[in-house]
Amino acid sequence: MKRGFEVVSKYKNDGINLPYRSTKQAAGYDIEASSDFVLPSIWKLGFLKVLWALKHQQDVSEEDMQKAKDVLRPLLVPTGIKAYMQPDEMLVIANRSSGPLKRGMVLPNGIGIVDADYYNNESNEGELFVQMTNFGLLDRKIKKGDRIAQGIFVPFLTTDDDANKGTTRIGGFGSSGE
Repeated sequence: MKRGFEVVSKYKNDGINLPYRSTKQAAGYDIEASSDFVLPSIWKLGFLKVLWALKHQQDVSEEDMQKAKDVLRPLLVPTGIKAYMQPDEMLVIANRSSGPLKRGMVLPNGIGIVDADYYNNESNEGELFVQMTNFGLLDRKIKKGDRIAQGIFVPFLTTDDDANKGTTRIGGFGSSGE
């Protein structure tokens, strides 16, 4: 087995579809949401209030600033799948072209990188989550099975004097540091 996708064990009986390529020459595998999920719009009252105050150079309380930051915070949409690959490969999680254009949904980090050692980690079995933000005016209702991102397997190179610390992954999402 070189590379591919599997259903995470807690979703084994939930009818999760493995990612697939929609056309013969598609580079990306369409990744679906594992369950219904509401992705709130960023255009909430708390955020707009702070944005208005900042534009007009008015003071903003720490509490209001935190509320605005919380509205902008991306959410993790579960997929119920995990990916396995060779040690010199990664899985790139990217926007589907229709996500931002038609639905106002984006990956705020541009792309997500899934390392080979994320697979079957002890924290979450390597379940893939898609970090998303909704720039649309209304909350976005994602249904189970909606295609939310695409995954592309890519080989990578290391430098001649690679300073890999040789540590072993011990956790899941974001476990290798900030």
